[in-house]
Amino acid sequence: MTVDDRSSTAPRRGWLAAIRPYFERAPLAAFALGISSGFPLTLLLATMTYWLSKVGIDKKTIGFAVGLTTPYTLKFLWAPLIDRIRLPVLARLFGQRRAWLFLIQVLLFATVVMVGRSDPAHHLGIFAGWAIAMAFCSATQDIVIDAYRIELLTDRQLAHGTAMNQFGYRTGNLAAGAGTVFLASSEGAGIGWAAAYGLTAFLVLPGAIAAMLSGPGLHEAASKAERTARSAAEWFREAVVAPFAEFLSRRGAVLILVWIVIYKLGDAMGQIMLNPMIVQMGFSDTDYIAANKLVGFWALIVGSAVGAPVIARLGMGRALFLTSLLMCLTNLGFAALALTGRHPVALGLAVGAENFAGGLGLTIFATYLAGLSNLAYTATQYALLSSLAAVSRTFLTTPSGYLADWLGWPGFYVFTALMVFPGVILLWVMWRRGLIADAARQPAAEVP
Repeated sequence: MTVDDRSSTAPRRGWLAAIRPYFERAPLAAFALGISSGFPLTLLLATMTYWLSKVGIDKKTIGFAVGLTTPYTLKFLWAPLIDRIRLPVLARLFGQRRAWLFLIQVLLFATVVMVGRSDPAHHLGIFAGWAIAMAFCSATQDIVIDAYRIELLTDRQLAHGTAMNQFGYRTGNLAAGAGTVFLASSEGAGIGWAAAYGLTAFLVLPGAIAAMLSGPGLHEAASKAERTARSAAEWFREAVVAPFAEFLSRRGAVLILVWIVIYKLGDAMGQIMLNPMIVQMGFSDTDYIAANKLVGFWALIVGSAVGAPVIARLGMGRALFLTSLLMCLTNLGFAALALTGRHPVALGLAVGAENFAGGLGLTIFATYLAGLSNLAYTATQYALLSSLAAVSRTFLTTPSGYLADWLGWPGFYVFTALMVFPGVILLWVMWRRGLIADAARQPAAEVP
């Protein structure tokens, strides 16, 4: 082989090395786990807001209905129990993480079915009750899946595995969003909301199958022999106090936590009101499905896929700045859509741009959170971080309906674009203080 031949094959080998981890066993399992993790939240947010808009619930009520997802912001409270309590029989058969996963998936399946059988147009209270129960089960499933996924992946696989998890998460989003609307809509399969939600509930299966085939996580397997009987006080200190104390003892911990809360505030506000705007502008169910299935999904796949290479190329700090800029621009795109009127092509372009930015941003953000989590307290610390990220989506976005009513759709989306900048300022401060390291997972701390 000549020198020119060797130089021409070098980029090819580099490209193959960059994508090979996507097809390894643990990242593939992360993809399947992502499907099961992604679909319930879509049913509670995008699909629920679309359903409520279609049956005539006003957008102010819809804005506050997002508060039904409160369990996602509080899951760190019971994450220590998931981290440390071993379920009788099931834990012996499957291990700590998988025992909890299988149990909670049965309960999640049941609550999804019951939400679908509710009638929000006439029994909004019953609908809300089952939605909260579903949110609790889904948030608990996320605690288990996040910890199990992080423990399955080696350090070398972390960024690629996180990207694969986002592929799966967004696949679950598509199935529970456009897929469920298609099943329920008279313009689609026409089977109604109850049957559509019932079929969507089977999306718990990919995660269950992946967990069954993958075995226990790396840290769980390593620490299994170390478990000994402890007093109640020792257990409480280890399970509850130690994870939070360890994180808060780090330099800049409070600043990092505040940034996590406000990072996606503007983007979350825009997403909550997107479906009410689509319905109010007169787009059909077919328009909605086409924008999400034909454009949005593939844009998400591309955005998620380039997340790991972007981190490798730019570093974590610059990658996070890039995602902030894209969030601002995509919200301005929805402002332009509101001014354009009912044009399906414009809808597809706006949704495609937002989904590309969302896929890229979530992969980078989730990789950053995973890198912050100490392997000794994976479930608890990741639950704390992701709970704080959900605060902006759950509580801070509840006045979105009133703001949209006051500002109008174009003004509202310009406002959400401007809400990106407080997070950018904090991110710059964190970067200057050296608080953003490239994705380097925290090693397991010594358990007291």
